[in-house]
Amino acid sequence: MDYQRRIVDQQVVDQLGAAGALLIRGPKGCGKTETGRFHASSEIEVDDSPAVKIAMSSDPVYLLQGDTPRLIDEWQEQPQLWNTVRHEVDKRKAKGQFILTGSSTPRDEKMRGLHSGTGRFGVIDMGTMSWFERGWSTGEVSLAEILDGNAPHSRPDNTGLTDIATRLVIGGWPGNLELNTRQARIANSNYYQLLTESDVSRALGGRRNPNRIRRVIQSMARNIATECSVTTIAKDAGGADGSLDDSTVADYLDALSRLMIRHDLPAWNTHIRSAARLRKSPKRHFCDPSIACMALDLGPDRLQGDLEYLGFLFESAAIHELRVYGQPLGARLFHYRDSNGLEADAVMEFADGSWAAVEIKLGFGAVDQAAESLLAVASNIDQSLVGPPQALIIVTGSGFAHKRADGVTVVPLSVLRD
Repeated sequence: MDYQRRIVDQQVVDQLGAAGALLIRGPKGCGKTETGRFHASSEIEVDDSPAVKIAMSSDPVYLLQGDTPRLIDEWQEQPQLWNTVRHEVDKRKAKGQFILTGSSTPRDEKMRGLHSGTGRFGVIDMGTMSWFERGWSTGEVSLAEILDGNAPHSRPDNTGLTDIATRLVIGGWPGNLELNTRQARIANSNYYQLLTESDVSRALGGRRNPNRIRRVIQSMARNIATECSVTTIAKDAGGADGSLDDSTVADYLDALSRLMIRHDLPAWNTHIRSAARLRKSPKRHFCDPSIACMALDLGPDRLQGDLEYLGFLFESAAIHELRVYGQPLGARLFHYRDSNGLEADAVMEFADGSWAAVEIKLGFGAVDQAAESLLAVASNIDQSLVGPPQALIIVTGSGFAHKRADGVTVVPLSVLRD
């Protein structure tokens, strides 16, 4: 199958022109290897085979020989390669020599003694495919243009709940591109089985109880897009073999972070005018909302039977899209909530300090309420310190893109792109 172009491609080109080596990191199955391969001239897959072990013990530089850029796939299987690449970059004094891909971060004990890579490595975080890349968005409206102040326009979007639920179940995995819903659910079930029975244990450096791992992920799935504490997850994940303590849950959550499966949304720390206190807890998200469907064995029909939960899952999907579309713009994502109840589902903050706030609503009928919330949040921010918002945006599940008289932009997820 021909390579599916990704939004991240231009970032890869830019980084290869600026750094000696590039690290592309993201969860298994998100397409890192194919993207690295598309931009590379040679490659080697790193594993724990005898041949690789012999090369690592005798002459690791041998693994780096080949046309450049050279792809080194799953480098974390041999963490000492990091220093080898760094020294080779210093020796060659040329840009774009290596592309490293990795689907997990090595444990702390394996990273000891490794140089940070500052000045030699560029880093790109890669996620699963966006709706635009997947062909589920018409791409009529550009996020970058909204942030530039342009009023968006689109044809009425008639995406229904069945379409949305099906997309959430299938997910943005490139391997599911040619699969129908039933086939995608089987593929996702296989992914989830390996994640819970093998990957988490490997990330933790020893065998762990798969049932406990599954219960922790299921608790995260039930509480997706909420500020769910470790203690709450520990209580919720208790089973026939007893409750889990906070430290066990924290270990599992750490492993899911290093596997890049868990993508929590941190709270925004900014200046506000009122005496309210900013909430500090992160909101729970996965790298792809389909993982919640995997964990809870949800198909499109069951999702449509619980519209409240479908709304939370749609919020998580929209957060995923904002991450993908905002990354080329240098955006960092947060959520905002204060002790008076004012909140924004997402805040996009940029390197120059500018920002935009986003509310996410599955139903088009909730737009007026969302606009009031965004305007209240904006008025509560001390704009003398952070400036006015570049945009106030409502992402919906249907409707049409437009800019309201109050300045709030409305855009359905099915027409949005980078």
